[in-house]
Amino acid sequence: MKSSKVAGRIAVLATALAATVGIAFASGAGAGISADEALQKLVDGNNRYVESKMHASALCDATARGKLAKGQQPYAIILSCSDSRVPPEIVFDQALGEVFVIRVAGNVADPLVLGSVEYAAEHLKSPLVMVLGHERCGAVTATVGAKGKAEGNIEAIVKAIEPAAKKAKAKCKGKSKEEIIECAAEQNAKDVAADLTKKSKIVAHLVKEGKIKIVSAKYDLDDGKVTILK
Repeated sequence: MKSSKVAGRIAVLATALAATVGIAFASGAGAGISADEALQKLVDGNNRYVESKMHASALCDATARGKLAKGQQPYAIILSCSDSRVPPEIVFDQALGEVFVIRVAGNVADPLVLGSVEYAAEHLKSPLVMVLGHERCGAVTATVGAKGKAEGNIEAIVKAIEPAAKKAKAKCKGKSKEEIIECAAEQNAKDVAADLTKKSKIVAHLVKEGKIKIVSAKYDLDDGKVTILK
């Protein structure tokens, strides 16, 4: 009798702990805007950046930090390359707490990246996911020109980009190496965006329910413009 009571108490305690963890993990209330509105905010921010009319930095003061200390409501998830010349918060002129950024060389999506996207989409309720590639990407360039196995863990990045590089070489056959690299960068961004629903049941479900939208884009290093890829 005593053992059954103890077991019952443990079960109740486990349920309570699980609920507490769930509340803590899902503390974000969401941005409260649609995916299309979120995309327009990014486009508008990029236009300000291109025109050197940025204002987001003025919104990153102590008051803003204080308001965000207890939670976040990012309206967009941006998976971008780690390239130092393409920081999403700057190229989209965004303030603290507005975008949930995941950065990795070649903007590829491994399980850790997918988990980050799932967290922001499901628990923070961000309605938009953008996969952002960029011009003259080093990871893409290395993959297009790869001859043999890359050193160390870089090989994992090359392998992830290889399918896009092969498509680009076939699609842009006869063009210059530079043009093939740009073709591959665009293809990679598109492929990663398309694969999010293939590699993640959570993301696939949210897309099916109309709760998130996924887009791919490419950043131009020369003029700073971000182009939404079709």
